[in-house]
Amino acid sequence: MNNSVFLAEMTHKEYSEKVAGDNPVVFIPVGAIEQHGYHMSMNVDVILPSAVAEGVAKQVNGIVAPPVVYGYKSQQRSGGGNFYPGTTSLDGSTLVAVIKDILRELLRHGVRKFCLVVGHFENYAFTVEAIDLFLREARMLGVDDARVMAFSYWEFCDDPDVLKALYPGEQESWAAEHGGVFETSMMLYLRPELVNMEAAVLHSSARFPVYDMFPAHKDWTPEPGTLSCPAGSSAEKGKMILDDCVAGITEVVKKEFA
Repeated sequence: MNNSVFLAEMTHKEYSEKVAGDNPVVFIPVGAIEQHGYHMSMNVDVILPSAVAEGVAKQVNGIVAPPVVYGYKSQQRSGGGNFYPGTTSLDGSTLVAVIKDILRELLRHGVRKFCLVVGHFENYAFTVEAIDLFLREARMLGVDDARVMAFSYWEFCDDPDVLKALYPGEQESWAAEHGGVFETSMMLYLRPELVNMEAAVLHSSARFPVYDMFPAHKDWTPEPGTLSCPAGSSAEKGKMILDDCVAGITEVVKKEFA
């Protein structure tokens, strides 16, 4: 028997039996291919929510569906901007359609409990729109027992000791987190081979006006694309973040899908 929590690693027989027998929560990571500075790979927003989803799924006997790899367009004040080479984005309507179609297919398989783990800030509103359209469609098909949870995984990193370790005396870095200590530490713990700290650029946290310009003023974003400095990142901090997020998410998933 395959003990993997990943849908794609199961046979269709193993998957269908688990769905029919356990009524599991199915987790869908919703990420992006987006630059994360000179020191990290561009799949950070896929790796991190997938790892969180895996950790929670193991606690609640859930299943992790393949992630949505591409996300909505990187915005300058949250992701550095959509003008960096390699950042590969979808139109909002495309992202909504992809998420909705995945949810509908899982519903067809018999899944009724869904959890969307957002790993890219810009994806959230489109994720919510997809859920709304999906539930409307499900009701039209006569299915009224589908339930969906959605969240950005980093919202569950709220242990004061973890935050103090991440940002000692510099809480403003949290607002400018993109390729900084938070994400870099998680990557050092989960995929250290995709991090090169020697290439990390040390700089002050980005400061943006309270409005956006289109086309963007590229010089508003620090040159490497990171919005806060990754100095002080460590695998130990990454484990603290992951453990904190998994614990908090596991608690609410058990509560809402009991």
